[in-house]
Amino acid sequence: MTVTAPVAERPAKKPKRVQRFDEGTGRLAAILLSPTLVVLALVVLFPIISALRESLFQSGQHLDANGFVVQGSQWVGLQNYADIFRGDTGHRFWNAFYNTTFFTVVCVVLETILGVAMALIMHKAFKGRGIVRASILVPWAIPTVISALLWKWIFQADGVANGIIGTQILWSTEGWQSKLSVVIADTWKTAPFIGLLVLAGLQTIPAEVYEAAKVDGANVMQTFRRITLPLVKPALLVAVLFRILDTLRIFDLPFVLVGAHKTSVETLSMLAFDEAGNVRYGPAAAYATVLFVYVAVVAYMFVKILGADVIGEARAKKPGGKRRKKSGGSGTAAGSAAVTLNAASGSGRTV
Repeated sequence: MTVTAPVAERPAKKPKRVQRFDEGTGRLAAILLSPTLVVLALVVLFPIISALRESLFQSGQHLDANGFVVQGSQWVGLQNYADIFRGDTGHRFWNAFYNTTFFTVVCVVLETILGVAMALIMHKAFKGRGIVRASILVPWAIPTVISALLWKWIFQADGVANGIIGTQILWSTEGWQSKLSVVIADTWKTAPFIGLLVLAGLQTIPAEVYEAAKVDGANVMQTFRRITLPLVKPALLVAVLFRILDTLRIFDLPFVLVGAHKTSVETLSMLAFDEAGNVRYGPAAAYATVLFVYVAVVAYMFVKILGADVIGEARAKKPGGKRRKKSGGSGTAAGSAAVTLNAASGSGRTV
C-alpha cells in the first residue's frame, strides 16, 4: 500500500489594493492652492492682525508717569473700544451705526425688488433685448466715484432733480434729503448687479417647468411665486448677501456725493477714515474692528437663517461622509415644481 505525503497548501495571495480614481488629488490641490493661500494670508490675514494689534494702542503725544510729554505708541488695552461707547464719541458712533444699518436695509430691499424686475425683463425674448440688457448694465459698469459725481451734479441746487420736481432742495445738506440722495444713487448703480445674478439663475430654469405650469392652469403670479422664485432663490440669496456685505462697508458714495462730517450720512467706514486722517490710528483701528465684527455677524446670520449656499458643492456632503443623491437635472426640477404647483392650486393631476 502506497502512502502519499500530504501536499502543503499554497498561501493565499493577498488581494491587490484598488486605487481610487481621486487618490492623490488632495495633495496636488494643496500644492496648487498654496500660492493663492500665501497671497490671501498677506493681503487679508496680515492686515486683520495688524488692525487688531493697532486697536490696542494709542499713537501721538501723551504724558508718561513723570509728567513728561513723549511721542509714540502707548499700550491702552481695550480703552479704545470702551471710548467708542462713551460721551460724544458714543453718540457719533451710534449715529454712524444707525446710518450704516439704514442704508443697508433700505438700499438692499429696493435693489432686490428692482433687480428681480430687471432680470425678468431681460429674460424675455423681444426685439432689442440686447440693447435693453446693455443699457441696464451700464450703471453697474460705471465706477462708484464717477457715479457719485454724476449724481452730485444732478442733485445740485440748480440741477436736473430740482428742475424735474419744480422746487429747490439742498440735497447735500443735513437732513432727510441727503439720505434720500444716497439711497437713490446707490440703488441706481447696484440694482443691475442683482439683476445680472438673478438673470443667470433664470436661464438655468428649464422651459418644461413653465409648460407644466401652463398645462396645470397657473396664472402669472402663481408661476412666479411657486416656480420662478423658489428655483431662482439660490442665486438671489447669494446676490443679496453680496450686496449686504458691500453696503455695510459703504464709504465712497456718501463721501463724494454729500461730503464728510455730515451727520445724516456718516457711516462706520467714514468714521474710521476720519479718525485715521486725524492720526488717531488706535481709535480708527477699533472702529474698523467693530465694523468687521458687525459684517461677520450679519453674514453668518444671513447664511444660517436663510440658507444661502455660498460654498456650492461642499454642502452636498452629509456629516457621515456620504454624498446626497443628486437630482436628475431638468426633469427632477420640472417634476418638483409641478408637484408644488399642484399642491398650491389644489389640482390632483400629475404633470
